Amino acid sequence: MKLKSLIKSTSDWFSSTPERALNRAYKSALKIQEIETKHFRGQKVSRENADYGASVITYFETEVQSYLQKINMELTVFKASRLFLSLSNLQDTENNLGTGKVKSEQETTAIIIFDKLKFIDEVIAKYKSNAIEKNVSNNVAIIAASERNPEVTNSAPSGKKSTKVKDQGVKNKTINFESASQKTGVLPRSFMNTLNKIKQEIDPKSGESEEQVLTKYRKSRYRTALSIKFILLLIIIPLLIHQLTKTFFLIPVVEQYFSRHEQVIFINRDLEDEALEELQHYEETLHFRGLIGLGPELSPEKIEQEVKQKAGEITEEYRRHGIDSIANIFADLFSFIAFVLVLVNSKKEIEVVKSFLDEILYGLSDPAKAFLIILFTDMFVGFHSPHGWEVILEGVAHHFGLPENREFNFLFIATFPVILDTVLKYWIFRYLNRISPSAVATYKNMNE
Repeated sequence: MKLKSLIKSTSDWFSSTPERALNRAYKSALKIQEIETKHFRGQKVSRENADYGASVITYFETEVQSYLQKINMELTVFKASRLFLSLSNLQDTENNLGTGKVKSEQETTAIIIFDKLKFIDEVIAKYKSNAIEKNVSNNVAIIAASERNPEVTNSAPSGKKSTKVKDQGVKNKTINFESASQKTGVLPRSFMNTLNKIKQEIDPKSGESEEQVLTKYRKSRYRTALSIKFILLLIIIPLLIHQLTKTFFLIPVVEQYFSRHEQVIFINRDLEDEALEELQHYEETLHFRGLIGLGPELSPEKIEQEVKQKAGEITEEYRRHGIDSIANIFADLFSFIAFVLVLVNSKKEIEVVKSFLDEILYGLSDPAKAFLIILFTDMFVGFHSPHGWEVILEGVAHHFGLPENREFNFLFIATFPVILDTVLKYWIFRYLNRISPSAVATYKNMNE
């Protein structure tokens, strides 16, 4: 009964998702209209439609951009959830097609949805496109253009810099960041950086140099913020998808299967052996405590009753473990799909993150690089790494409810660390040796 109530409440919550999302988008559109009516004579929020100062205009533009972002997000949720519900409820719609009351309610709901969507479109049509997405795209294009052609921003007059950068971003549809690993030449990179720094400091055009420093700082700050945000999204979204799908969808389905097949208790032989060993240990503990006087001496009937009660608890515990293990398999699959979708739809952000990580890793001192390489190799491919890999494999098997396979574990430990060590050595020889030869020399000395 409790399971049915939970499934019904969850189903009702999913069914009302499109309505909730549309209402939130509608309220955000009302907020934008309220700002336009009160402060901009019912027109678009811009400098041309009001006599406020720059700070006030910026404040209202930020508010509108925030509401536009909410509207776009809620409309995306509305479309996706409505499509999913329309596919899942197709049969119910066909069965109730002839009911006049149901048909009338559907028509009324459709009219309400149409009116709200029409109002939302009228509000956001004034702003042509999402201001926040446009700002992000422009910033990414500026970073990419300046990384590819530094002379675009360095040599142009201050009044024409933004125009040239923007034109460069329009001409190039794909953004290719020049990572630190690609900046190689005849002279060492540190030597060239020092010369460039001295040249900039003695440049008589000090005003232009200061502007370049500010531009570089803004670009670096934006790149750092975008990279951290994207990395957090890569972590949070799969975890959130995992918990939501497992809690509200997978576990109820698997529990329903186990309730129909009560004879299924253990999903593999290892779990059964663990349960029997635990039950046997409990029975022996009762005998032992009675013999040494730590507990009352129990009769065989009483011991059997206690063991029977413990067997019921163990059965419930291992059934729950089996349910969680099966749910983990599909929840991890959904998480992986969400992770891949985020990567596929974030190509620009990936370019920014790659450039950000390259600057951090290749900007470390030579001893720091050597220390991190030695730490990584000793941890994953060193002498003591087989014990760590064995613990990881046992944890993965327990997570998915798989029986432990010693032969597979030994085969994995004998091959995967070797492959990892080969890839690392190739990276040191192919890339690090060209970019930072002193770091490679330091690594060899520390490793010896």
